[in-house]
Amino acid sequence: MDQVLPIALISVLLGTAIALIFFKNYFLKRKSEIGSIAKPELHSDHLKKPTKPTHQSKKSHSKPHSHASSDKDHNRKHHPLDLNTLKGHSDSVTGLCFSYDGRSLATYGVVRVFKLDDASSKSFKFLRINVPAGGHPVAVAFSDDASSVVVASQTLSGSSLYMWGEDKVKANNDSKPQSKLPLPEIKWEHHKIHENRAVLTLVGTASTYGSGDGSTIVASCSEGTDIKIWHGKTGKILGTVDTNQLKNTMATISPNGRFVAAAAFTADVKVWEIVYSKDGSVKEVPKVMQLKGHKSAVTWLCFTPDSEKIITASKDGSIRVWNINVRYHLDEDPKTLKVFSIPLHASNGATLHYDRLSLSPDGRILAATHGSMLQWLCIETGQILDTADKAHDGDITWIAWAPKPIPIGDGQAFILATASVDKKVKLWAAPPLRSA
Repeated sequence: MDQVLPIALISVLLGTAIALIFFKNYFLKRKSEIGSIAKPELHSDHLKKPTKPTHQSKKSHSKPHSHASSDKDHNRKHHPLDLNTLKGHSDSVTGLCFSYDGRSLATYGVVRVFKLDDASSKSFKFLRINVPAGGHPVAVAFSDDASSVVVASQTLSGSSLYMWGEDKVKANNDSKPQSKLPLPEIKWEHHKIHENRAVLTLVGTASTYGSGDGSTIVASCSEGTDIKIWHGKTGKILGTVDTNQLKNTMATISPNGRFVAAAAFTADVKVWEIVYSKDGSVKEVPKVMQLKGHKSAVTWLCFTPDSEKIITASKDGSIRVWNINVRYHLDEDPKTLKVFSIPLHASNGATLHYDRLSLSPDGRILAATHGSMLQWLCIETGQILDTADKAHDGDITWIAWAPKPIPIGDGQAFILATASVDKKVKLWAAPPLRSA
């Protein structure tokens, strides 16, 4: 009995202590919860009270901020030469090309053919072309007219070439204006055209030189060393060229269909002539010239509209204009007419190179790109006419001038189109030429 009382007393004391600790923690917790709930309310009230000063403060800071943003975005969105943006692509736009009349513009990632009735229009009709399953478009060129499109498609097994065209009879018999563009059909196709290698560039032009019959010829340049020449309408292969170089960078055809020129990871540019038979067919494609003078790899090249000159850009930081209208059969070499320094420099002072070149249809303005920057140069003097430092929100993948003036409102102008990884295609006006 004597032992029971102390034990009971100790139990009561322990129970009381535990109860006190429990209630103390409970009230502290409640106090903390009330405090944590009250703080946001107080903070909210604190924000609400100085409504006018805060609004005025925002207002006072908004003008300089928007002005700075406007300056920052000036070249990207509001450059004076930026006419229009073709949106709607769901992925990077990897290339584009104009039809011969300049009124149709084909773009890819996904192939779309836009009708450019007015470059300043708020909307454009377009036709979407879906390549067969398993492939994705990597290059496109127009064939004999704006309704015939040649598309290079890449699959795991290699590259295929398709030509989509319209049924002319149906189009001519339908006198009613069409609300939708007619759907083209595949007229011919070839598979594994460069074995398992991809197509880098695809260029089409009319064969108007010599005894050429004026039909479109198309050159496909592979990532290897081969270039193939095709008849645009029939798909017949007309010739094959082996550049015998490490790896092709790109290839193009002169506007009159006479020459094929290719750039590779070398300082020299090789030129071949497409020799036509009397019936207009291609007889042979022999190598006729080599442009020697650059000290580093040529990154891009283009012909002048008269097909008598070639413009090259190199990693050596220079642009060269070459005269190829020479008597090569008498071993006369092409001559360098002009050399310009590329007016781009990195932060460390090193000269940068151009990724793409395109010469205006009048042969006077050279458009060039580096990353997301677009620049216009006077080909006569090498002078910079204008620059859009951020022409796109990402790297520019392709540029091309429309071969003929395009309507803009009540007037007409030469138009440059640019494609980018930012999923957009932009249309740019030509800058005014000014004296040196």
